[in-house]
Amino acid sequence: MSSIEKSNTYLFGDRSINRLGYGAMQLAGPGVFGPPKDTDAALAVLREAVASGVNHIDTSDFYGPHITNQLIHQALAPYSDDLLIVTKIGASRGADGAWFPATSKQDLTQAVHDNLRNLGLDVLEVVNLRSMFSIHGPAEGSIEAPLTALAELQQQGLVRHIGLSNVTPTQVAEGRRIVPIVCVQNHYNLAHRGDDALIDELADAGIAYVPFFPLGGFQPLQSAALSQIAARLKATPMQVALAWLLQRSPNILLIPGTSSVAHLRENLASARLELTDDVIEALDNIAGRVEVAAAS
Repeated sequence: MSSIEKSNTYLFGDRSINRLGYGAMQLAGPGVFGPPKDTDAALAVLREAVASGVNHIDTSDFYGPHITNQLIHQALAPYSDDLLIVTKIGASRGADGAWFPATSKQDLTQAVHDNLRNLGLDVLEVVNLRSMFSIHGPAEGSIEAPLTALAELQQQGLVRHIGLSNVTPTQVAEGRRIVPIVCVQNHYNLAHRGDDALIDELADAGIAYVPFFPLGGFQPLQSAALSQIAARLKATPMQVALAWLLQRSPNILLIPGTSSVAHLRENLASARLELTDDVIEALDNIAGRVEVAAAS
């Protein structure tokens, strides 16, 4: 059995996929803006991911913008029947790389067509609506208008399934009243545990939860406890963090990103890492330690 098969599968929409996937955000240039330093290396990572059994790739046309989707198309088209490409809309980029909300009906329609064109697809399998009331994290506000616009694009046959990103539990509940939701994509990791209750609620409903920033993202988690556990298991901190997420709940789907084939292989190997109860207890305690450190 390959490493990725050890992660098991999950029914995402109407597709069974491996729980350990790949996030393409880091294939763009610095700040997720502009082209990569090494295009051939970026193409190699995508091809290695699929060759290793990854059948869930997360992307967006505002990565670059356009760059990441164009790389995916160049590297992987024609796509295999079992490859699920998930994209997101709701943001745009300025000439300097700044992020802006783009949630009008016109913005969303354009974004769907941009994703279709740059990915070389006739229909988008899953589109996440990213809430942009705050670019730094979920913030309350109604998502009814943009989600209704996205649902209309679904009815036109351009989108098969709809998910949500950067959202609060209140927005998830609002979204589920408007249209079936197949996934929620939020910031969540060992130390950032605000969605614990939401994950369990979604698991009961058969809805996937896709965490990003498994080691803290742009402010990496620095934890002596995590490093010590990783050393004891002869693994990297990222592998331990990913393994913990896989064991946290069966509806969690992972999309760790990298622009390095070597790091990709390390990430995929995390599926083979089995954490004992005492290790999980020690890892669970990291969240409390980080909160105390932040408050002091």
